[in-house]
Amino acid sequence: MEKNKVMLVDGMALLFRSFYATAMSGYFMVNSKGVPTNAIHGFIKHLFTAVNTYKPSHVICCWDMGSKTFRTELYPDYKGNRGEPPVELIPQFDLVKEVVESLDIPNVGLAGYEADDCIGTLAQHYKADSEVLILTGDKDILQLIEENIHVIILKKGYGNYGYYKEDSFFNEVGIAPNQMVDLKALMGDSSDNYPGVKGIGEKTAVNLLKNYESIEGILENLPSLTKGQRTKIENDLEMLHLSRKLAKIHCEVDVSCEIEKAIFNVDREKMIAKFKELEFKNIDSMIG
Repeated sequence: MEKNKVMLVDGMALLFRSFYATAMSGYFMVNSKGVPTNAIHGFIKHLFTAVNTYKPSHVICCWDMGSKTFRTELYPDYKGNRGEPPVELIPQFDLVKEVVESLDIPNVGLAGYEADDCIGTLAQHYKADSEVLILTGDKDILQLIEENIHVIILKKGYGNYGYYKEDSFFNEVGIAPNQMVDLKALMGDSSDNYPGVKGIGEKTAVNLLKNYESIEGILENLPSLTKGQRTKIENDLEMLHLSRKLAKIHCEVDVSCEIEKAIFNVDREKMIAKFKELEFKNIDSMIG
């Protein structure tokens, strides 16, 4: 019997990418009701391109449920560098979930957690019996890679992907996927707006992890570090530990989805009725 191939989709990553790809030119595809649909149109195209490329047997879409999460409680400045979403995108948040429903793909999300946490939880749940593919634009999720969990990173345009397994990640980065949490704790993450250890960049952080494996290993060997490295880490110990909590994807979130509900089997009539409601044209070119 062939193993299930479950694709977990980071819905927001696809939606935001699709929005900004067309919004740069001021093209929002407003329908006759005055509702912009550019992000949804691109979202569908990204989703079907990936499905046609990787042929999953099951698909689930995970979502962020608002900007307040356990991470913003730990560190109020978390993602504080991001402005409000553009007004043209706001009505598309609920609409895109309706579109996903019309494809009979389950929507999963939980207030207080990010889509990544839901993806991590489901990936752990399915990995014993299935090959899990995670589709996203966000490299934070590379920390989840293991034997049966692979990551597909969207690149520019449609159908261009970075495909990561354990060995390809190691070859590119030089450390194991599960060391990535400690890497982010050391170097911080400017896109998520937490600093890590001031003055320690990616190259130094990777070398420290190659030599000492983990933050614990580094802290046990502080006397062996250069004076500069030791001083920086000692000065920012608290932020190091906090950054690690922010970087780690939480894989015990209270979400679940019965595998039978995620079988990818689109009811074409139902899908087309929804697309027509949104006034999409050239439907076949969107779904490949």
